Amino acid sequence: MSRPILEVVALSAEDAAAAQAGGADRLEVVTDMAADGLTPSVETFTAVRDAVSIPLRVMLRLADGFSAGGEAGIGELCARAEALHTAGAEEFVLGFLDDAGQADLPAIEAVTAAVPGCRWTFHRALDRAADRDALRKQLADMPGLDTFLTAGSPHGVAEGHRTLLAEAERTAAREPGYGPRLLVGGGLSLGQVPELCRAGIDGFHIGGAARPRGWSGPVDPAAVRTWRRAVDQP
Repeated sequence: MSRPILEVVALSAEDAAAAQAGGADRLEVVTDMAADGLTPSVETFTAVRDAVSIPLRVMLRLADGFSAGGEAGIGELCARAEALHTAGAEEFVLGFLDDAGQADLPAIEAVTAAVPGCRWTFHRALDRAADRDALRKQLADMPGLDTFLTAGSPHGVAEGHRTLLAEAERTAAREPGYGPRLLVGGGLSLGQVPELCRAGIDGFHIGGAARPRGWSGPVDPAAVRTWRRAVDQP
């Protein structure tokens, strides 16, 4: 069995190098955490790309919230995705909901079509969906989707852990809509990791937890190393 994935949020090349030094397997590359993570510039992406050798997943999101921004927003998202792909991005993170809280399929289909063949994560928009199970089934046949980033609840892992455990069972059973990997993040604490591992969850995502001085400070390799040890415990 391969070791669990530890994904760390990176805002810069310095963050990226520190996360890799601490044992991260993959980075989520974003900007503007005041808006909970938006699409980085091509320049930021290329600096991160040149600083590390581990895989990168690049955020495709223009504003706080989970709307794609209508026709104009979709066009901008596609243009940015294409530019990042041209610069070497091969994996992405995205997730759009419509006004009813369902997956915004036209937006998702358009943006993923702009980067054909790329793998991608549907992010925590899942936690704001009107019906999690229905959304998963809406996306069941989407090409490239291999991960759901989720806390199990919009309020974080502490409130969502029962949902996460139930979805881990359904993922293990490969139920329709539950094929993608569960990547747990959103208020995740070290103390929650053992139970999640015992449930078979093998993907963990951290942002602020990698920064002892908060989002104004850099990623700390020692903090990442602590998480590496925790998720690797049998």
